[in-house]
Amino acid sequence: MLATNHKDIGTLYLLFSFAMLITGGLLAMVIRLELFQPGLQFVNPELFNQLTTMHGIIMIFGAIMPAFVGFANWMLPLQIGAPDMAFARMNNFSFWLLIPAALMLVGSFFMPGGAPAGGWTMYPPLSLQMGPSMDMLIFSVHLLGASSIMGSINIIVTILNMRAPGMTLMKMPMFCWTWLITAYLLIAVMPVLAGAITMTLTDRHFGTSFFVPSAGGDPVMYQHIFWFFGHPEVYIMILPAFGMISSIVSTFARKKLFGYKSMVYATASIAILSFIVWAHHMFTTGMPVTGQLFFMYASMLIAVPTGVKIFNWLATMWKGSMTFETPMLFAVGFIFVFTMGGFTGLIVAVVPIDTQVQDTYYVVAHFHYVLVAGSLFAMFGAFYFWGPKWTGVMYRELHGQVHFWGSMIFFNLTFFPMHFLGLAGMPRRYADYPMQFADFNAVSSVGALGFGLMQIYFFVFVVLPMLRGKGEPAPQKPWEGAEGLEWEIPSPAPWHTFENPPRLDATATRIVARTA
Repeated sequence: MLATNHKDIGTLYLLFSFAMLITGGLLAMVIRLELFQPGLQFVNPELFNQLTTMHGIIMIFGAIMPAFVGFANWMLPLQIGAPDMAFARMNNFSFWLLIPAALMLVGSFFMPGGAPAGGWTMYPPLSLQMGPSMDMLIFSVHLLGASSIMGSINIIVTILNMRAPGMTLMKMPMFCWTWLITAYLLIAVMPVLAGAITMTLTDRHFGTSFFVPSAGGDPVMYQHIFWFFGHPEVYIMILPAFGMISSIVSTFARKKLFGYKSMVYATASIAILSFIVWAHHMFTTGMPVTGQLFFMYASMLIAVPTGVKIFNWLATMWKGSMTFETPMLFAVGFIFVFTMGGFTGLIVAVVPIDTQVQDTYYVVAHFHYVLVAGSLFAMFGAFYFWGPKWTGVMYRELHGQVHFWGSMIFFNLTFFPMHFLGLAGMPRRYADYPMQFADFNAVSSVGALGFGLMQIYFFVFVVLPMLRGKGEPAPQKPWEGAEGLEWEIPSPAPWHTFENPPRLDATATRIVARTA
């Protein structure tokens, strides 16, 4: 509980986020069970909206973001040759803030009136009309935001001040770069979210009228503030994944990452551009045509640096000596499915199309392709890639392959039909629907059940055996072609690493000597 070692805290983060992934996944299972066929089977519309709201919040703030921080805690000190994170006690505190936040999130279902049911975006006027659980949600998000800000400060200071001698910024692994930029994004936007939900809280209890139209407030102002946080947040949940995929692809292609500098600049460009595209979530709120055009072109522009990354990964693989162990399977799966999600993002960036598919299942399909097949697949790949270094044992390749192919097939079975549902006009967050949507919904629900079961399989057959040390002992460098300081230490990674800073070779990937 009082752990300050970055490896312990990283493990705590990862176990917590997996527990939240399963919690959010169970809510999704109930949602898909209800939507398996038309009519109301299991839950009433009010409870259905509570499930969709809490599923989104738990997955984003409870599962994806803490998981990335867990990977950062484990890998950043190992990759830059640092003995630990810069602020070890703050690191511990930032983790333990998550526990009361998670308890408040899950406990909101047991409050009078049930959990919040206004969507994960907490839009007024619905958020002003909810019961006391809305206040719990606001306090919970404040705690989660404080945790993120502390973690980000820690990451920035660690990367900028604790690199081993000889490791310049432009010699850092891509994962370090993507997290450095992500941490700056978090510090910039989490206070914006805090401001929006604090104004909601004062509207609810202290007689202010920021978002109350009858008293001169403007509910659309909330949307502007929220999405100024929310769109950079989308990239906060994908940039570290880009760093993971870069490491995996170059290792299993046995080639240096193609266009390293362009990858760094592309990552920085995405971060900067993410601040000028927020209102593409709001094309149907009645903004002037000039505003629509600006945000449409800005949204299309952000596809350029993202495309640079895709081409760099493909160029790294080109004529590489590739093998397809589980980490590489997840990396290739990520590139394929994330690209599909990116293309649907370009499509909804076009104002006339977005006007048609706004708040339909087309949008649900788009962001799940980016977030589930993006963030989640990258983290699975990274776990298979770095897990042997953490635990000292290899996973069974067969179990990894089953997990990948099962996840890939069931994921597409779940979310690909949603594109057609959305184009046909099925709205989001509805517990019931007309008969013409029945077939695709049934397919989606079966796929969702399969996808959920694959993650239980992953935990039981891959994670637990590795945590218990059951499996073949992992060599110091389990992957041929792996480069970086993390592969220069024994497996499992010892409790203390780099107490004396290592002196690096010219490429900053191998230890030449340890300085006393």
